[in-house]
Amino acid sequence: MEYSKVIDFFFELGMLKKTPRSGFQFLGSGGESVAEHSFRVAMIGFALSRMDSDIDTCKVICMSLVHDLPEARTGDQNYVNKRYVAVDEESAMADLAASLPFGEELKSLLKEYRQCQSPEAILVHDADQLELIVELKQQKDLGNSYASKWIHFARQRLLTSRAQEISEQILAADSTDWWFKGHDEWWGKKHGKK
Repeated sequence: MEYSKVIDFFFELGMLKKTPRSGFQFLGSGGESVAEHSFRVAMIGFALSRMDSDIDTCKVICMSLVHDLPEARTGDQNYVNKRYVAVDEESAMADLAASLPFGEELKSLLKEYRQCQSPEAILVHDADQLELIVELKQQKDLGNSYASKWIHFARQRLLTSRAQEISEQILAADSTDWWFKGHDEWWGKKHGKK
């Protein structure tokens, strides 16, 4: 079997590591690549799907990984860009998928995500916004006062009551608690000594 087109796809995926999420230029702080964003969306999607027995976890993870895949070809368009620039994601995805043995599955996952009607697609949309809210909360905790304005709009895009509840708890949390709070023993002792 010839794998050259699949290998080309592997290299193309690397573009997502080099494609910045363009909205951060307006926020003035923070930043992440599309690949970094997609990874955390997939992990948030996994966590949300495991809280609901009626959700296909594998589909959620795959859809999360595919939801911004065309941006390897189109770049990331923030909300200001989208007012003025028409991006043909459908053609980008069709061209990307054309020579792949699993290309139709990629196209189908992206279409389902865009239509946002299945429980899995709705969950991935929420995971996408929750990822943004987590990143904005980190920026807010670091002193960026504009992050609160962005959080307000990201929360309006959440589709389920569970995601709204989680977003409230994200905002009530300190983004450093996972490693700092309750771990005084990590900071008070010399390395290697108890």
